[in-house]
Amino acid sequence: MAVSKKKIISDPASVHALLDEFSRTTEDIISMEEFKKLLLYGKQLRFKYGVDVTAPDLHMGHAVNLWMYRRLQELGHKVVFLIGDFTTQIGDPSGRNKLRPIIPLEEIKKNTKEFMRQALLVLHKEPALLEIRKNSEWYDKMPAKKLLSLMSLVTHDRLMSRDMFRARVQEGKEIYEHELIYPILQGYDSVILKADATIIGTDQLYNEMMGRFFQEKFDQPAQVVVTTKITHGLDGKEKQSKSLGNYIGLTFSPREKFGKVMTLLDSLIVEYFKVYTDVPLSAIALIEKNLMPSDPMKAKLQLAWEITKRYHGEKSANQEREWFTNTFSKKEVPADIPFVALPSSTATVFDIVRACFSVKEKSNSDIRRLIQQRGVTIGDTTPSDPTLKISPLKEGTIIKIGKRHWFRIKK
Repeated sequence: MAVSKKKIISDPASVHALLDEFSRTTEDIISMEEFKKLLLYGKQLRFKYGVDVTAPDLHMGHAVNLWMYRRLQELGHKVVFLIGDFTTQIGDPSGRNKLRPIIPLEEIKKNTKEFMRQALLVLHKEPALLEIRKNSEWYDKMPAKKLLSLMSLVTHDRLMSRDMFRARVQEGKEIYEHELIYPILQGYDSVILKADATIIGTDQLYNEMMGRFFQEKFDQPAQVVVTTKITHGLDGKEKQSKSLGNYIGLTFSPREKFGKVMTLLDSLIVEYFKVYTDVPLSAIALIEKNLMPSDPMKAKLQLAWEITKRYHGEKSANQEREWFTNTFSKKEVPADIPFVALPSSTATVFDIVRACFSVKEKSNSDIRRLIQQRGVTIGDTTPSDPTLKISPLKEGTIIKIGKRHWFRIKK
C-alpha cells in the first residue's frame, strides 16, 4: 500500500484503532498521553527503528515491531531505519553479564545488507515512508571534544543505575568503559534523527530513555518509547532463538513456516494468534472458547495458515495447508518433491544429506545430529551412522529428512 507523504491519517477513530491493535503486543508506552497527542497532531512523525547488526537472521519475534512500524507507515508516518554499524563495533551490553566480542567491520557490512533485506520483507520501501541511515555517518567523524561534551551531561550514578551493570558489580565482574558509553551513543542517535518515537523490546528501555534525556538536553521534544512483549519460542521455554532452534525465521519458505507452526505447543496457540497474526481479537476469543478445547490441531492448522498468509499470501497458505494435510494426516509422499543429484552410485549417509541442503540451511553438525537421532530415511532404511555407505543408490529413491523435507535421488 503506497501512502502519500502529504496524506497523514490522524482522525480520532483511526488513532483509537491503531492503539487498540498495538495493545496486543505492547508492554508499556512512555507516555500514552504523549503518543496520542503525536498521532492526533496531523504531521508526519519520525519513528526510529534502531538496530545493531550483530547477527543478520531475523525471526517472527523481531517482526512484531516491524509490523507495528508498517502500520504506522500505512497512516503516513516515516520509519527511520537506523543501522548501528558504529555501535555494533562497541557492542550493546543489554542482557549480558560479560563483554561482547568485537565484530570485524567486514562482517558488520555483510550483516547490514542481510538485515536490511529481511526487514524490508515487512516494511514499505517508498522514500516518503522509509529513511535509511547509519550512525557511522556522525560517529566516524565525531571529535573527542564532542564525545566528552556528551559524556559530561551524564552522571556516573545514572549510568550505574542500569540493572545489568549493578548485577555485574554485585557478582564481582568487570565493566569496561566503552560499555558505559554505549547508552550515551544510542541516546544521542535520537537527537541526530529528531525521533518522535521508537518501538523496542523491553531490554532496550534504558538506552531509549537515555534518548529522551538527551533530546531534552538539546531542546527537542522527548521521543515516545513503546516497549513490546517478549513471547515464548515454539518450545514454550525461552524466547525465540536460532541457537535453541525454537524460532520461525523471516526468510523461511512458506512450507518451513507452516511446518514450524505445526510443532508449536498447544498451550501457546492463542498467544501466537494474538501476537503473530492480524486475526481480530473477537475471532481469537471464539477460537479459544470453541475450538481449542475440542480440536487444538484444527486451531493450529488455522494459525499456521494465517501466519503463512501474512508473509506469503493466501494462495501459498492454501497450498501449504493442502501439502501438510496430505503428507501428515493422509501420510502420502508429496508429489512435488525436489530431485537431488549425486555424483556416484555409492555415498555415505552424511554425503547424501549434505547434498540436499546448503551450508547456510544446515551445518555439518546439524546433519550429523539428525542422522544420529534417526531423523533421516533413505528408501526403507533409517540409519544412525553418518559414515554408513549406501549402495547402490537407485534413481527415484525417496529421502525423508526430519518431518518436512523430502527429496528424490536423480543420477
